[in-house]
Amino acid sequence: MSRIGKLPVAIPAGVTVTFENGLLTVKGAKGTLTQKVVGEIDIKVEGAEAHVLTTGNAADTNAKHGLYRALLHNMVVGVTDGYKKTLKVNGVGWKVAKQGNKVVLNIGFSHPVDFVEPAGVKLECPSVTEIVVSGIDKTLVGQTAANIRKLRTPEPYHGYGIAYSDEVIERKEGKTGGKGKK
Repeated sequence: MSRIGKLPVAIPAGVTVTFENGLLTVKGAKGTLTQKVVGEIDIKVEGAEAHVLTTGNAADTNAKHGLYRALLHNMVVGVTDGYKKTLKVNGVGWKVAKQGNKVVLNIGFSHPVDFVEPAGVKLECPSVTEIVVSGIDKTLVGQTAANIRKLRTPEPYHGYGIAYSDEVIERKEGKTGGKGKK
């Protein structure tokens, strides 16, 4: 039995959790999320808590116990508070701007790069070197931020690239130059 799976999930006021026919649904102020649950897993809602229970002893059931508890917790947090990731753009002359439902990135290529907002995610540009990815689905927000970061990953010599705001870029010294071998 999973240590994480045994923990109850607190359900705040205004959030409803239902589990029917292998489909977990969480509704809250910010929206609705659904998750298909496979295996011998059952979810019981008692008052202001939800418990994820195993109904069998198969190895994959024990492995999924903690997974579905974590997914349920992420869904509850998503419909109440939402998730947000901030990206910083670092480069000489690099800038970003929001135009309609897309973000236009000038990141050192010979052409601007258009990144279209996926459904369920909101992109904002509070400054010319910052992109904020927000939404209620934690995996979708994280994947969208990773896709934007992948356009220009940070390089270690000058620090140019798109990085998470809390990411630490290990900087390298570069060439020392001058002293050749004789």
